[in-house]
Amino acid sequence: MSRVHLGRIFHITGRPTVTDAARALVAIPDGALAVGADGRIHYCGDRAGLPGHLRAAEVVDHRPGYLVPGFVDTHVHFPQTFAGDAYGGGQLLEWLTDCVYPAESRYADPEFARLAAAEFCARRIAAGTTAALVFGSAFRHAQDALFAETHRRGLRMISGSGIQTTGGAAEAALIVPEAEVVRRTRAEIDAWHAADTGEVDTALLHVAIVPRFALSVTRETLYNLGELYDAVRERGVYFHSHLNENARPGTGEVDTTKQTYGVHTYLDTYDGRFLPGSRVGGSSLLGRRSILAHAVHCQDVELARMAATGTSVAHCPVSQQFLGSGTMPWNRTIASGVTVAAGTDYGGGDEWTIPRVLAAAFKVHISEPGADGVSLHPAQLLFTGTLAGARALDMENRFGNFDLDKEADFLVLDPAASPALAATLANGTRSADPILARDQELFALLMGLDERAVAQVYVQGRRVDEG
Repeated sequence: MSRVHLGRIFHITGRPTVTDAARALVAIPDGALAVGADGRIHYCGDRAGLPGHLRAAEVVDHRPGYLVPGFVDTHVHFPQTFAGDAYGGGQLLEWLTDCVYPAESRYADPEFARLAAAEFCARRIAAGTTAALVFGSAFRHAQDALFAETHRRGLRMISGSGIQTTGGAAEAALIVPEAEVVRRTRAEIDAWHAADTGEVDTALLHVAIVPRFALSVTRETLYNLGELYDAVRERGVYFHSHLNENARPGTGEVDTTKQTYGVHTYLDTYDGRFLPGSRVGGSSLLGRRSILAHAVHCQDVELARMAATGTSVAHCPVSQQFLGSGTMPWNRTIASGVTVAAGTDYGGGDEWTIPRVLAAAFKVHISEPGADGVSLHPAQLLFTGTLAGARALDMENRFGNFDLDKEADFLVLDPAASPALAATLANGTRSADPILARDQELFALLMGLDERAVAQVYVQGRRVDEG
């Protein structure tokens, strides 16, 4: 049965770049979103303009609430579900050793892993995250629990076991023998990639190859993963890892990576150029289904290479603040042509909701020094948290906005459930200029949105819940 959902609609239409997002912003004060029995969008527009053939459909009235596309989280850690706000007394490398490796090692217990999978999915739904690229657990039983629970809840997910083949005592339980990496990774791909429908283009479940970062693997691992990716790339498998996150001079992740591998850039390690002097040692892992988290300290040549290969960036300003990693330079990164989407990096970050990430992005980028400071338009924020995420995941043709025939992933937002947000929206000062007033309303909604206001969550037109 078709349904018509009524509410105030915001979305970014078409296929704009982030710089064109304001021109692509659609705001419909008295809107109707018609979803067919096929889970696709059959109409998005004014309620008064609803086509005649849809007037007999069931009506679900969410007014005065809002209808927005589901949020897309392009970087979040399943094995850090209970590690948010973890205090490690230092920046990235110390925090990994003191907080994260011990937390992730607990997933060796199958019962604990099942508990974490249920909690992880519940937190995603509460936050309105309909699609996510998830850094997975080192333990196969934990990944099986995550995929199974995600499928049961009806959410979209790309995930892969976190791969480590080298490290110290703190991460010993997470290390996979070199001889086992390809076999285990291929087994996960065969078991779960498009397992729900059997077709990559219709599936909600996908698998990624996920080395933690260059320092957690060896040249042999990178060579073997490159060979594996060559063999499975055409199946729509993803690649995901971290890049240029923390650059504390001499001892930070970036310098340590370049010194360990003897390469010119951090990106070289993922681009098959992991031999000393950045010589080619294997196949590249970059491409249109490759997403690298952070990219805070990229050289221009790295950004150009990512743009040329279609590799995207998961921008995680909350965790970058939490770990003292710095700020991804917005203008320079966007100017390179790289797609930038939002990531919570929960675990490293302490927020589950994409709107809190967008609020952090606004604050850090307006505070960049001198001419680099930029006041992001509300439409750019909405784009980064929705359509840009779908683009980074190479599924922009399927979801991310309310264009006709896309799969209906959307949220019902009820500001009345969040008193401060409701008061701001009802009483905030608005410009006499209707365009500016529209932008001010969207900005207030995004900046004040919290989990309480996420009333309903839909994926492919089906409502999902936290239970």
